[in-house]
Amino acid sequence: MPGTNLTRDEAATRAALLDVTSYTVELDLTTGEKTFGSTTTLEFSCREPGASTFADLVDATVHEITLNGRSLDPATAYADSRIALDGLEADNVLVVRADCTYSHTGEGLHRFVDPADQRVYLYSQFEVPDARRVFTTFEQPDLKSSFTFQVTAPEHWKVVSNSPTPQPEPAGNGTAVWRFEPTVRMSTYITAIVAGEYHEVLDTYEGKFGTIPLGHYCRQSLVEHMDTEELVRTTKQSFGFFEEKFDFPYPFGKYDQLYVPEYNMGAMENAGCVTLRDEYLPRSRQPRSFYEFRTSVITHEMAHMWFGNLVTMKWWDDLWLNESFAEWACYWCEAEATDFTDAWTGFANARKQTGYRADQLPSTHPIAADNVDLHAVEVNFDMITYAKGASVLKQLVAWVGLEPFVAGLRQYFKDHAFGNATFDDLLAALERSSGRELQGWAREWLQTAGVNTLRPSFELDDEGRYTSFTVEQSAPADYPTLRRHRLGIGLYDAEPGEAGTERLVRRHYLEVDVEGASTAVAELVGERQPALLLLNDEDHAYAKIRLDERSLDTAVTGLSRLDDSLARALVWGATWDMTRDAELPARDFVRLVLANIGTETDSWGVTRIPVSAAMAVNLYSDPGSRAELRAEWEAGLRELLLAAEPASDHQLTFARAYAGAARSEAGLADLEALLDGSLQVEGLVVDQDLRWTLITGLAAGGRFGDAQIDAELERDRTISGQEKAAAARVAQPTAEAKALGWEAIMDPATPNETSREMVLSIFRAGQDEVVAPYLEKYLDAAGTLIDTLGFHKASIVLEHGFPKALASPELVDRVEQWLAATDAPKAAQRYAREGVADVVRALDAQACDTRAAGA
Repeated sequence: MPGTNLTRDEAATRAALLDVTSYTVELDLTTGEKTFGSTTTLEFSCREPGASTFADLVDATVHEITLNGRSLDPATAYADSRIALDGLEADNVLVVRADCTYSHTGEGLHRFVDPADQRVYLYSQFEVPDARRVFTTFEQPDLKSSFTFQVTAPEHWKVVSNSPTPQPEPAGNGTAVWRFEPTVRMSTYITAIVAGEYHEVLDTYEGKFGTIPLGHYCRQSLVEHMDTEELVRTTKQSFGFFEEKFDFPYPFGKYDQLYVPEYNMGAMENAGCVTLRDEYLPRSRQPRSFYEFRTSVITHEMAHMWFGNLVTMKWWDDLWLNESFAEWACYWCEAEATDFTDAWTGFANARKQTGYRADQLPSTHPIAADNVDLHAVEVNFDMITYAKGASVLKQLVAWVGLEPFVAGLRQYFKDHAFGNATFDDLLAALERSSGRELQGWAREWLQTAGVNTLRPSFELDDEGRYTSFTVEQSAPADYPTLRRHRLGIGLYDAEPGEAGTERLVRRHYLEVDVEGASTAVAELVGERQPALLLLNDEDHAYAKIRLDERSLDTAVTGLSRLDDSLARALVWGATWDMTRDAELPARDFVRLVLANIGTETDSWGVTRIPVSAAMAVNLYSDPGSRAELRAEWEAGLRELLLAAEPASDHQLTFARAYAGAARSEAGLADLEALLDGSLQVEGLVVDQDLRWTLITGLAAGGRFGDAQIDAELERDRTISGQEKAAAARVAQPTAEAKALGWEAIMDPATPNETSREMVLSIFRAGQDEVVAPYLEKYLDAAGTLIDTLGFHKASIVLEHGFPKALASPELVDRVEQWLAATDAPKAAQRYAREGVADVVRALDAQACDTRAAGA
């Protein structure tokens, strides 16, 4: 039975048959804590009277189905999440009355009770195919329609949807009805309902095309943490930028942003009704990178209002384009319209790295994946879709030029407004505006997988000048495509700086088109060899780069002398790639970080690079000398913490990293002293979130147990406190803590964010004895986890619950045996293969570091 797994062919057949005129959706949110009433009136036409089709509805108790006045028996018409519709007329009216189920996994209509004050909050999450959990639908993006929502709810609630919120009409017994105006035509997955005791702040944006009402919403217990003035400023900056660049009026009348709890995504671009994780309203101090990322999320979702919502993909094959474009556009907007003018440096230091990692896993796939059905969409909705796709679009912009690219976009919006389009439609618009042939570019970049590696190769004369210079391109054996790259090359020399210091300054820069296995760069012949040669300077290309021996030595001995933050990001990325690829010993990367991170200026570099270094310590280092490297890392972080400027991002980051690294008696004593105030570091405020970080470190080190965690939870009875406490409990190095934690992770009743925090905390380096049993437990659970927990929640467990800390050849052999014999879902097998690949990479890196240790 097809169940919830709609295929592309089924969707095409239904789209060829139907036009959807309107939905009227009546929701009653007063019927109980587990279910809500849902009545859908769906008007549509059929091109072939007498034909049959089906509508979609998931996890519902159906009371009544009427098609064109004809009653259908729910017991026979509703089966396998589908409603069979036979004997269609030219014009049809379908009415379905049902009770639908509230979600606690962030899919469909999620219901949350705030433990801080017992207030109730609901919000919808429909991407990819979950509107059908709330009302009866034709659940595919190319059957757009107008939607009229009517919501019955407690009269003191706020109710928000895609259309402006109407004045509620009293309905008796403390309830009211909100009758929303019909929407413009849109796809089911970007409709939305948010309801509950939300705090509301209203504003307006006056722009190029007129006035846009703005709304910001959050839970009552977070009101003091909603920095509304800054959120409104970012929203207005983004609107100004996109209205000017796209030259098309904002299409959805008003723009609400709602910060919602227990969200299993970052945010969702519901038309005019954007939902975002309420973790973006921090209750404790956060570094600049946090706000930089939040800004990118805000701008990403706004970009979708045009690209994705105004013009929508026909099928999920072009989901990559939807997300890749918004991802590229959000950094473009950040860099040009907000305070984060160095956004592309942050992209290189953080987001792009996730694309490189995903593209080197066995699950890599072309950016334009072949999504034959919804199961394929779920599996391929990853960092290839986001980070690699955005990187490749960045290269395309460099290839055709920004102005022609924008001109093509403007025409694309005008040609396909409120309709559906494909990537070919966009490509045709860009070819017309740029005059460049792009089909070949699309084939090599979008229809192939894998990442290329670019290396400099050269000869020098006696005076140290290049007599030849080529860029050598390679590709992994499994994905052998060699691509065209628009490549910047920078030559950096040492020059005297202030107060006797030395700086690395770019002497020369050129751009070349690299193609094939070897590309000669004649322009560099005769140039003096620099202290640092940097391929992909300016970061146009999507490729791993390598440093020649002299450049690597320059980086290791003084990366901080390089003034340009984007150039530093490329060096950080190159050295991390070399570490992951077993070309640079883990100890060398760790020492590079300790020597240079204290003066790094990019906010993402400061917060993200120590995370990579910790992985190098705990997973990529020689096991025989790992204890010594851990001690060096712990001591180095302590020194960085004490030397950091008071109240700086560096200080906060190093405090957090030290809490994660401290395992010596002296280190754990420091954490305890920071927590009780007997150790004070000037400028470091030990607020609630940092308290939990210290407590988790103490729990992982065996210094704190349940009693201390319970005591802290008494101080912090919020949902965040409950989640952090759960993470601290499972961090303890005891068999009991792991067993209780694993049981809770496997329990569908555990809230999705609580489960996520536990999964990210449970399997830690250095706890091999108590973690060892969980390889078999993981494999046992993998076969049924998606069915029992739902895809989103299960995917977090399957990805992050793989016990990589146990890296060994025996683990690899065991999982490969399991993969050869299992009938577990493909998604579960995918995550297991990824886990094995990470372990194999770790073992190779360990061997590299072992050779360095013995040298």
